[in-house]
Amino acid sequence: MKKTLDELMKADPMESKAVLVIGGGIAGIQAALDLADRGFTVHLVEKSPSIGGVMAQLDKTLPTMDCSICILAPKMIECFRHPNIALHTLSEVVKVTGSVGDFHIDILERPRHVDMSKCTGCGACTEKCPVQVPSEFQAELGMRKAIYIPFPQAVPLIASIDREHCLYFQKGVCRVCERFCLSGAIDYEQQPREVALNVSSIIIATGFTQYNPQEIGEYGYKRFNNVITALEFERLVCASGPTSGKLQRLSDKKNAHRIAFVQCVGSRSQRIGFPYCSSVCCMYATKGAILVKEHDPESEATVFYIDLKVFGKGFQDFVDRARDNWGVKYVRGRPGEIREHPLTGDLVIWYEDTYEGKVDKMEADLVVLCTTMIPRPENKKLADILGVELDEFGFFKVQDPLSNPIETNVPGIYVCGCCHGPRDIPESVTEASAAAAKAAESIQPTEVGLEG
Repeated sequence: MKKTLDELMKADPMESKAVLVIGGGIAGIQAALDLADRGFTVHLVEKSPSIGGVMAQLDKTLPTMDCSICILAPKMIECFRHPNIALHTLSEVVKVTGSVGDFHIDILERPRHVDMSKCTGCGACTEKCPVQVPSEFQAELGMRKAIYIPFPQAVPLIASIDREHCLYFQKGVCRVCERFCLSGAIDYEQQPREVALNVSSIIIATGFTQYNPQEIGEYGYKRFNNVITALEFERLVCASGPTSGKLQRLSDKKNAHRIAFVQCVGSRSQRIGFPYCSSVCCMYATKGAILVKEHDPESEATVFYIDLKVFGKGFQDFVDRARDNWGVKYVRGRPGEIREHPLTGDLVIWYEDTYEGKVDKMEADLVVLCTTMIPRPENKKLADILGVELDEFGFFKVQDPLSNPIETNVPGIYVCGCCHGPRDIPESVTEASAAAAKAAESIQPTEVGLEG
């Protein structure tokens, strides 16, 4: 029989103290830390080899322009070392039964084929591996090996073998990594395993993915090498990126001096199916334009926009500084077409300036498409497992976006961050703390003044 929240409040608050957090991005990490610091056991489940999420891929945060990984890495390490947090990487939730206060969880942990107790993260195996494949962390602009550590600050700092590209698993040959691993950590015989957990509540923090603008043919993404997405730009401009922070064109490796940012690519469009605003694009385009000017003050940075959404603390001042101090040019109007010069690789942007009321064109070395934030495709499967609802776009649905933006239709299951709609990092962190507080109520209601 399902327990109501009122029945749970009358129960022994120490009966169950565990919480499941699904997703190891900044929202999931913050929720886990908040709960763990209050003495609760947290099981943090992440499907990739390392926690960190999209924030780990960013160069700077806005509007302060602080180093993104410098803010995130200490939280990642604290999460890994916290005695109350159990980290389940390369894992996914496959079954959930029970109800608030008494959820029964089955987690499938995929094998790393590396013994975590032995691996020192030295990188010798990665150095010797002969197979190279596109790196997910580098937005596929750089390469990684078949055995790899996703990025230098990865947590846990342990190698993983990609079975799909490993020569041993595909052809039964190689085993070079095993020969060069001084600690004997390589274990080809590791098998998937299921872990059963009992938790009081669940927090969903699975994040988002970015829209693939390839279907917008007039912008030439994947046809023109010098048309890239905003996440690819983040990796290009980052010192740990594939070009070591040099803003180079992908076509010929020349430094890019004329960069254009195109807003609302995929969003605010009934034709494509994402009519909502992604809320952060105006700001990260402004951040990107400032980064361009920091790299080369003589460069030209132009932002094409429909409306400027600058609603956060310090956001308007950030845009004003970009325009007045850095010389960033803002053009109100969505480009209609991007063409490429067949010899030089230069891009010609045709657009309507809705402020001036005229059609015009400009040349650019690099065009950055600010794509919409869309729900992860695996949301449907997870929603079916958890019994929670999705909205019309595929984000997790909450009871009320304004008055109750944390709770789902299932008591004891909460959401935070971009898994239920586009939002920026500060908002995601705030929601994570709110979700953690609600989860704590399910365990110890008396602690937050909810006794009957």
